[in-house]
Amino acid sequence: MPVSSPAPTSVPTPLVVSATKARLWIGGALLFGLLAYYFIGVDQGAVSVFGSDMHIHEFVHDSRHLLGFPCH
Repeated sequence: MPVSSPAPTSVPTPLVVSATKARLWIGGALLFGLLAYYFIGVDQGAVSVFGSDMHIHEFVHDSRHLLGFPCH
């Protein structure tokens, strides 16, 4: 019975991203994070982007408490 050698292992190729694309991704993530922080943590009607009729606060109320933002 012939002895078989183990299958060769492949090394994953590293992901190479240009500096411009990296800056765009980081900038987009930062902008998204700031918008999420505003709508979940700050928006309460008086400074609401959508005015006093549409309160994002009510849509994200439970997540505000879960993240530790006081709102009452």
